[in-house]
Amino acid sequence: MLGLNKKDTKFLLIVVALTMFTPIILQPFAEGTGLAQFNAGYPDLMQRFAIFGIFAIGFNILFGLTGYLSFGHAAFLGVGSYSAVWMFKLLSMNVIPGILLAVATSGVFALLIGYVSLRRSGIYFSILTLAFAQMSFNLAYSVLTPITNGETGLQLALDDPRILDGVNNSGSLPVTNIFGLAMNSSTQIEVLGRVWTFNVGYYFCAIIAILAFYLSLRIFRSPFGMMLRAVKSNQQRMNYTGLNSRPYTLAAFVISGMYAGLAGGLLASMDPLAGAERMQWTASGEVVLMTILGGAGTLMGPVLGAGFIKYFENIFSKINDTVLHGWFSFMPDGLEDLLVVLVHPFVGKGWHLTLGILFMLVVVFLPGGLIEGGQRIAALFKRKRSDDDNLDPEHHPKQTPHVAE
Repeated sequence: MLGLNKKDTKFLLIVVALTMFTPIILQPFAEGTGLAQFNAGYPDLMQRFAIFGIFAIGFNILFGLTGYLSFGHAAFLGVGSYSAVWMFKLLSMNVIPGILLAVATSGVFALLIGYVSLRRSGIYFSILTLAFAQMSFNLAYSVLTPITNGETGLQLALDDPRILDGVNNSGSLPVTNIFGLAMNSSTQIEVLGRVWTFNVGYYFCAIIAILAFYLSLRIFRSPFGMMLRAVKSNQQRMNYTGLNSRPYTLAAFVISGMYAGLAGGLLASMDPLAGAERMQWTASGEVVLMTILGGAGTLMGPVLGAGFIKYFENIFSKINDTVLHGWFSFMPDGLEDLLVVLVHPFVGKGWHLTLGILFMLVVVFLPGGLIEGGQRIAALFKRKRSDDDNLDPEHHPKQTPHVAE
């Protein structure tokens, strides 16, 4: 099915099901309860899960398969955002042309940067990509201000031409749409104290994320993917056999950059604003963390890593002292205050500390990321089931006692 074997097809269907039911899965606790703080079924957050999942999937094609660590992928994210917003300003608020331009522009940009950067490998390649990203950031921030609008960022305006949409007579800024269906439109359903929000923008991002995941799955299973693994395994030996690895690494870099541009275009489609901050080195470092945390070189790992980091960024960062006092209110005043003081550095503005500790633990004890943790748990249950089967007398034939003659 779809060029996949039975195992991969089953895996893809599971991913599709989980993605489609994300609004329900991320809203497990009833509103008004203490645990509702941990619900994440909000349109904006779900969109970010899907968008940064695409960003991490693309980065994993480069880093996970070839071993080339890029610290400049945020440049493609920013280029994609700027391209999409310009399309919204000049042509139409329909997101399809903007996303197509974002992917094409970031692909060309990645080709130029990759052609230069891939002349070196290892730390030198990483430094080159970082340098290009920082140059892109500074160009967008202070040099190319007629195109990027500098530190203010590129935004929509009432007098934008929008050739296909016509003159805007409404007096308010238009919203992005997909053939007339607004990205910000939502339907809410309340059942058993839970409010589930089904957002057009999320499902649009989710469908594209599924297609991006399917493409990455095909790349991983293809001969091209095997060549990329060969580059990671021993590029020098590969070159000795007469195979030129550079076209493969350049193709992987361009594909990865196009994924990043797609993510940038989707960010602009959900919120028509593009700023230079999306090109900063911190954004590049974030996708590295996502990939390593989830499991570099695995199919699902980068998606889990992206969701994990965005969950911490948006949920743990909202836990303040008021919330903490509510949690520990059943304790004596002195003990309550002590616990709040102890927990305070790890939540709210200090969520980076918690994330850093978890990242350190994963790197030390789970080098394969969260995916390795899941595999270990699955293996543990499998071993336990196997032991239980061995102890079950029904699985062993009854022995006939020996009778002396």
